[in-house]
Amino acid sequence: METSAALVLQTRGGLVPPLQTSAVSGPSSQQRRRSRVHREPPFGKSSAGRVLWRKAASPARCIYKLIRTVWRPTGRSRTLSRRLNGCCFILLAPNAYLSPPSCCVRVRHRGQFSMKSPLAPGIRLITSFSRDSWYRTFILFLTFLFYTAYHLSRKPISIVKSELHRNCSIVIRPADLNVTNNATWCDWEPFDQDNYQTLFGILDNCFLVTYAIGMFFSGIFGERLPLRYYLSVGMLMSGLFTCLFGLGFYWNIHSLWYYACIQVMNGLVQTTGWPAVVACVGNWFGKGKRGFIMGVWNSHTSVGNILGSLIAGVFVDSAWGMSFIVPGLIIASTGILCFFFLVEKPEDVNCTPPQHHSDQDSGEVEPLLQNSPRISNGAISSEPSSEVVEDPTEAISFCGALSIPGVMEFSLCLLFAKLVSYTFLYWLPLYISNVAHFDAKEAGDMSTLFDVGGIVGGIMAGLVSDYTGGRATTCCVMLIGAAPMLFLYNYIGQRSLGTTIAMLLVCGGLVNGPYALITTAVSADLGTHESLRGNSRALSTVTAIIDGTGSVGAALGPLLAGLISPTGWNNVFYMLISADILACLFLSRLVYKEAQGWCGRVPRVRGFKEI
Repeated sequence: METSAALVLQTRGGLVPPLQTSAVSGPSSQQRRRSRVHREPPFGKSSAGRVLWRKAASPARCIYKLIRTVWRPTGRSRTLSRRLNGCCFILLAPNAYLSPPSCCVRVRHRGQFSMKSPLAPGIRLITSFSRDSWYRTFILFLTFLFYTAYHLSRKPISIVKSELHRNCSIVIRPADLNVTNNATWCDWEPFDQDNYQTLFGILDNCFLVTYAIGMFFSGIFGERLPLRYYLSVGMLMSGLFTCLFGLGFYWNIHSLWYYACIQVMNGLVQTTGWPAVVACVGNWFGKGKRGFIMGVWNSHTSVGNILGSLIAGVFVDSAWGMSFIVPGLIIASTGILCFFFLVEKPEDVNCTPPQHHSDQDSGEVEPLLQNSPRISNGAISSEPSSEVVEDPTEAISFCGALSIPGVMEFSLCLLFAKLVSYTFLYWLPLYISNVAHFDAKEAGDMSTLFDVGGIVGGIMAGLVSDYTGGRATTCCVMLIGAAPMLFLYNYIGQRSLGTTIAMLLVCGGLVNGPYALITTAVSADLGTHESLRGNSRALSTVTAIIDGTGSVGAALGPLLAGLISPTGWNNVFYMLISADILACLFLSRLVYKEAQGWCGRVPRVRGFKEI
């Protein structure tokens, strides 16, 4: 008896050609017994499972066959799976003979047949990305990890301050302790004096002043030395000096000069980090969506502060020396990781270099870049030139980098923006402890909310500036919003726990957003400015100039806070509000140029661009 099978698939696009099924003409019982050896029933290999499979209705077997055919698309079934976007209806003759689906590959193993599974979905996802994409993601993750470790090692001192000088009247005194001064018996000498805030300010500035001075030279060295070696040595040395600060607890060192010298050396070696990681990321990523990518990437600053606060808070009450030793070991470990895995440029692994000036091809230029002189190897030329010099071997000079349009304005803006940010970085835990009367660990944990807000603020600043093309305007708007929020936080921020959390998140986003945008996307934009005529060795120097100028403000902020705080915390916040207003004023010329672009007076590229 002859039987035939017909398969009809109804889709949204119409009828799909019938699936080619086996039309068997009168198979004998012996042939059918052989065919059962080559297919495995879905109910298992047991006798009960085989009975259920034989007794299953023909439509059920057809549905099983169709599912296996679509799920493992090969050959003709691949076309079927692409067209199968609607409802499927199967019409099969009741006595049709079912052969195994053509997509199921049968493999003989030890005398039996088994089906080979297709490529795993996760592997298909991995192989869908190009080699360049994987390398870019890997470099972004590595540099994120590196600078997270840098900031993680800076944070402990702000957490330990409230432990070095405590309110001894609320501390339980051991019975066997011989106390000579009831007011300072629990403090760590020499920070047990009345001028402890000034001493803390000295420690902060030993780090920040040397960091600011060293940053100007660090970029010059970064352009001329291999970034992999430069970063690795910097992180190893930073780990060493961070551990030495913590060892002062175990060695029972009470000399201010010891801790001050450690801070000076640590400030110098920490300058290796920022110009190198920004230059490395700038080598791998073009200008398209740079603000958003670097806004997400720049969250390493806040992530490092959060992790540093949490790690230091674990040990601060029992043995504050471990609050420095553990972060020191972490950054030293990342230095070893950098030595083995960092790739400085795409060309080193035969990847495609990014396109930094895609809008030049279309003839559209942002207002910030218009009428700018050409710079080649540090020399300035006002003559327009259509020729682009590719990869000159000579690095740009300091004066040549300083002459790039926009570098001075953003540098001075960052000076005051970083003044505010670093004042919170070093003094917020102590402020919360004094005003809200939290202990050292609780104040440190609460201060992490400021950095959480900074993560969101940095991402939003990059996203908005990418779409609008207005880096300066985005920074200016956020700085203007930060001034009244700082005023409100000082007056109502400590009334309740919910108010404190909300104000810390908002202030963190508005304060750290412009700081993150300038130090990342703006620095990379100016370091690959069109006036450089293809000079690829200017990014580290430009980054060092901008961040070095900002570091001057980072040094002034904690110093001024230490000098002003004895007169009252209100005066400290007035100083921070004034700094935000001054930061806005330095961007006024660039904001005016960007406003001209939005009014249509000059051509401007808007919207997101490809990387």
